[in-house]
Amino acid sequence: MSSLTSVELNFLIFRYLQESGFTHAAFTLGYEAGINKSNIDGNMVPPGALIKFVQKGLQYMEMEANLNNGEMEMEEDFSFFQPLDLISKDVKELQEMLKERKKKERDKEKERSKENDKELEREHEGDRNNRVKEKDRHEKQKEREREREKVEREKEREREKMEREKEREREKMERETFDRERERVKLEREREMREREKIEREKAHEKQSGDGDREMLIDQTDKENAAEEERSTEPMDITMTTASQPSHIPNSDVRILEGHTSEVCACAWSPSASLLASGSGDATARIWSIPESSFKSGAGRNINALILKHANGKSNEKSKDVTTLDWNGEGTLLATGSCDGQARIWTTTGELISTLSKHKGPIFSLKWNKKGDYLLTGSVDKTAVVWDVKAEEWKQQFEFHNGPTLDVDWRNNVSFATSSTDSMIYLCKIGETRPVRIFAGHQGEVNCVKWDPTGSLLASCSDDSTAKIWNIKQNTYVHDLREHTKEIYTIRWSPTGAGTNNPNKQLTLASASFDSTVKLWDAELGKMLCSFNGHREPVYSLAFSPNGEYIASGSLDKSIHIWSIKEGKIMKTYTGNGGIFEVCWNKEGNKIAACFADNSVCVLDFRM
Repeated sequence: MSSLTSVELNFLIFRYLQESGFTHAAFTLGYEAGINKSNIDGNMVPPGALIKFVQKGLQYMEMEANLNNGEMEMEEDFSFFQPLDLISKDVKELQEMLKERKKKERDKEKERSKENDKELEREHEGDRNNRVKEKDRHEKQKEREREREKVEREKEREREKMEREKEREREKMERETFDRERERVKLEREREMREREKIEREKAHEKQSGDGDREMLIDQTDKENAAEEERSTEPMDITMTTASQPSHIPNSDVRILEGHTSEVCACAWSPSASLLASGSGDATARIWSIPESSFKSGAGRNINALILKHANGKSNEKSKDVTTLDWNGEGTLLATGSCDGQARIWTTTGELISTLSKHKGPIFSLKWNKKGDYLLTGSVDKTAVVWDVKAEEWKQQFEFHNGPTLDVDWRNNVSFATSSTDSMIYLCKIGETRPVRIFAGHQGEVNCVKWDPTGSLLASCSDDSTAKIWNIKQNTYVHDLREHTKEIYTIRWSPTGAGTNNPNKQLTLASASFDSTVKLWDAELGKMLCSFNGHREPVYSLAFSPNGEYIASGSLDKSIHIWSIKEGKIMKTYTGNGGIFEVCWNKEGNKIAACFADNSVCVLDFRM
């Protein structure tokens, strides 16, 4: 963990004073602390950085105090401390305060229980007149309830009427948009026909120009091919140019799924049906039934969702944020992980069948094994837990890391890898009390780990701006991939090579970074094949198409790019209204889903 220097702290205070309007105080501090002489780039410091820094420190101290208190229960709301307490007292004092306040609460509860007992005694001692009065009171209350229900029904009917009006207006707008799009497509086709006719005429003219021209053309073509072969030996640096602008996906090929009330941070297609799951900071997951046909035909104008509620109506809903989700191999069960430290298992009809409680902190990663009998979870509490799904209980907890567990991935049905903020990677096996193998080499938090389709190579990426490829036969990395200039957030293996449905294609690895690029690597040689440079902000997600021919990438610049690996360019692009946290392809490879920071989920038709 890096420490904060006095120069950096002075700069944060200087920026806070400037942003708060304390101009003279900021000038004095800047002059005495020599802010203008520091090598800190002010553009890299976001507004409100000092406030966010202090708030996160308070949250960390509160979490530390609560996690070290063995008496805490998972469902409790940890709101016992004031900010001044957290600043002025150490963890031990905070724990003592916590115990004392809980003791006082228990005493109050006992007093309330005694009062309730006395009240019951007084009620039993009441005479018949009191019972008559009570009956009258109940009658009046029922009458008020009936009146209230009547008013509510009227309001509900009015709301439904307004919703119907909005829906009709929405459908009207969609029809108009569809008609405009159809007219535009018609005009484009006519233009293409004219272009084709022009090309055909030119070809016919060239055919008549004689053998001499053909020889010159062949000679020029040979030179161009030779130059192209020479260039192909170097990695491609692919950017968007005015000469070949990508095709923007029209609105008729897009469906926006609305309903979440907070940012959507995870999405996944069912491996067996046209169902899309999404998880959000609004304490819900949703299962959307997506039409299999093309959106151009008008399908999917009204897509409904099953709502999987995690909050149960409690006030501390923020602790129920859904952070991760995963379908089992058969597509019959959906697992979700949330900030309350619990994993939940749901059916495709939205029925909650299991709630798995063992972690003492938020769950950041969650995966089914291929067989579907075990579920693996990784948590901020520094542990990973394997759950026996049928028995609905934890089978083994692995406590090897010194920091929060950021990612987990199964190698086979009984062994898996874990990564953490402590920069370490552990290969674990059910039944073993120590790591089977330890992978050390990263110099920063390891954000993601992924096994290749055969389970023989492990890829990892880190805040140290590198990705690495490891072999289970040795503790050191096989390849160190160092072309990125900023943190690498995620990696994906291509669905190609041995162990896949595309065994005759080359196995590659793709990485997405905060340097706004996606890079493709040769897994065998450890060399960069090409760099996709179309985004303007950090790239948080990427996904290969099922046939391995395309990569979809999503960025904080609000755009999705679909890259052709063979042609080395952007084939399609779509821009939404918020940063993109995850993208994924359906099993057929003709639809792409993405989840956005503006609370929406987007599904794109992709047909080349």
